[in-house]
Amino acid sequence: MLQESRVNVLSVKQISIQKPLTEEWMTNPEIHTESFVRAIDPDFRQFISAGDARRLGKLLKRALATSLSALHEGGITNPDAIITGTGFGSVESTELFLEAMIRDGEQMLKPTWFMQSTHNTASSLIAIHTQSYGYNSTYTQKGLSFECALYDAWLQFGLDRISSALVGGHDEMTPEFAGFMRKAGHLLEGEICSEAAVSALLSTREQEGTKALCTVAGVEILDSPDAETLDHAVRSMIAGNIPDAVMTGMSGNATNDGYYHFLKKSLPEVPLLRYKHLFGVNFSSSAIAFYAAANCLGKGFIPSVLTLTGESVSCSKGILLINAVEGRHYSVILLKPLCGKL
Repeated sequence: MLQESRVNVLSVKQISIQKPLTEEWMTNPEIHTESFVRAIDPDFRQFISAGDARRLGKLLKRALATSLSALHEGGITNPDAIITGTGFGSVESTELFLEAMIRDGEQMLKPTWFMQSTHNTASSLIAIHTQSYGYNSTYTQKGLSFECALYDAWLQFGLDRISSALVGGHDEMTPEFAGFMRKAGHLLEGEICSEAAVSALLSTREQEGTKALCTVAGVEILDSPDAETLDHAVRSMIAGNIPDAVMTGMSGNATNDGYYHFLKKSLPEVPLLRYKHLFGVNFSSSAIAFYAAANCLGKGFIPSVLTLTGESVSCSKGILLINAVEGRHYSVILLKPLCGKL
């Protein structure tokens, strides 16, 4: 039976097409106009050895850097659970392995590329580096991968099986794969194809010397709901208490943006936010939305770069996150401030 427990977001870190491991984008964002942009990487030598830096692929280095940063800031060394969401895992290592197999006729293949191409490598690597040998799982459900990982953590907390969890959303992209995505119609004209790595440290216990950013008040995933069912889920989540804003994944994609426009009529008094114009589109975009909303609540304001009106908004009641994938799959997440009306 699920128990009522307050799940705090102690820290959350990102590596993306904005400056890594910092919230400088809130006041001074990087502006990108290219159709494909790779993530801006930090100096990995502060997190891993030079040997590991040469051996590991980009996604693994980013996952490790964000995870270690989140754990350090949150004051937890060994989380009870490590749960990762990734849409396509280490795409670059997969490409390198397949290209070598074609080029060399299946002779003298490097096993490292194959080992790093499996989706659960990130969770395993983080566990090894932090010596965390508890619950470890990986979800790969395209654009809902992060929400599936977060929902798993939510259930584990509710069952009182864990008191802390490191939840991540990590995805990389290559020029070749981005081209395939556009040809298949998954990326439209005007959308920035990008990369993201996000690690969030959650806990039901307060850490001495650490102030949480916000709390996770609810997580729900819906498959192919009609508009009435989705609207009911949204209203049930906020339970009559109007949040400060709704974080949407608006990107100009009519297939996914339909419900967001409906929200303007359903909740006309609530400002809508967007983030993909700053962080681009990838299979871990929803993890970026979670990161951005958590930091807005932690700082007490929503910067003008996220609002549709271009004006900053105070943040004291909560932020509702709604993610749409292929116009059929939805997630609804409610983040609350540490104290407030919600």
